[in-house]
Amino acid sequence: MMIVQQIIFVIVAVAAGYFFAKKVGEVRRNILLGREEDLTDQSDKRWKNMLLLALGQKKMFKKPIPAILHLFVYVGFILINIEVLEILIDGTLGTTRVLREPLGGFYDFLIGFFEVLAVLTLVAVISFLIRRNVLKVGRLNMAELDGFPRKDANTILYIEVVLMSMLLIMNAAEGAVMIQEGTGTGFFVSGLIAPLFSGMSIGTLHLIERICWWGHILGIFAFLNYLPYSKHFHILLAFPNAYYQRLTPQGEMRNMKDVQNEVLYMLQPELAPPTPTDGTQPATPTFGARDVKDLSWKNLLDAYACTECGRCTASCPANITGKVLSPRKIMMATRDRLEEVGENINKNKSFIDDGKSLLHDYISVEELRACTTCQACVEACPVSISPLDIIIQLRRNLIMEESNAPQEWNMMNSNIETNMAPWKFSPDDRDAWVHS
Repeated sequence: MMIVQQIIFVIVAVAAGYFFAKKVGEVRRNILLGREEDLTDQSDKRWKNMLLLALGQKKMFKKPIPAILHLFVYVGFILINIEVLEILIDGTLGTTRVLREPLGGFYDFLIGFFEVLAVLTLVAVISFLIRRNVLKVGRLNMAELDGFPRKDANTILYIEVVLMSMLLIMNAAEGAVMIQEGTGTGFFVSGLIAPLFSGMSIGTLHLIERICWWGHILGIFAFLNYLPYSKHFHILLAFPNAYYQRLTPQGEMRNMKDVQNEVLYMLQPELAPPTPTDGTQPATPTFGARDVKDLSWKNLLDAYACTECGRCTASCPANITGKVLSPRKIMMATRDRLEEVGENINKNKSFIDDGKSLLHDYISVEELRACTTCQACVEACPVSISPLDIIIQLRRNLIMEESNAPQEWNMMNSNIETNMAPWKFSPDDRDAWVHS
């Protein structure tokens, strides 16, 4: 019977690992559909950012209570997975608590510590469920979260409750066996629960322990494969996203090289590339971004790393004053469109034009024009995402490719082009007001 369980366990574990790796490979491919951008300089600062922002969650603590609760879940998720390593070994080799003997007394301390983390995780997760579904915190109940995003957030929290509960019940059932056999009292937290099982037979307790053992590990395998489809993929992507954040000053906008070159060639024609003599035409530059493939790979990594926490939207002055712009929705729309492009590639082996684009089909002109470029969303994001960079690139495409701008902007741009100033006065008449 044991060998059958081992075979089933190995098959399930390999299948879970395969499907997870396959989906992660698709996500990586999708991200690399973006334009190249070199973000490998100043590695010391990048490692520091990753340690402070992703591991240390520095920016989360601007809101202390949610930050502490999130820390419980985060630390619990990382450290309790050490116990999963033992479960993997036990399931493969057919052993039971294979690390107990090598670690000696430290093993009981370690499992007791994990149980404390499990309890803290339960407290935090239940608090999050209350905040979302009972207290209905504003930023967690906005319109863009209707449908799958809201179900996704709650589903992950329910999974956490089940996983942590199974871990504690599994240990408690084992502790109850130890009490009945007179070999111990169980671990730190589960030992307090074990007396509740005192009226059960040893056979029943072993059955409960096995059910919870299998339920816990199968739940983890299911969670692993659900992760890439969920906003909780940020658990993994927060680290590379923090490492590869742009190190330029936050308010500095990146100029378009093609535009700079056009100006340069007007001022210094001798620097312009020679006209091809073979009759071919030089590639026409495009400006800004219309679809996800026009964005940089970092923009696309941002989209997958978004936690949908809504801190960006809650800080956005345009959103606060009733405009349709929501920086969180910008990131969610970018990820949705990128996933759609990825599915198109999966189906057709290469991308076949589907007549859609990120601009217009997923993000409206009204949203883009509402942005004040104040950087509040960038400052608020706990994992170094920049919705603003995507907004700016889409607006550039609107104006420079579609000539789609409010009349007031067109007048201003025309004046700058002809008069070198936003006002409709020639340079010669600009000082006329002094003599009036």
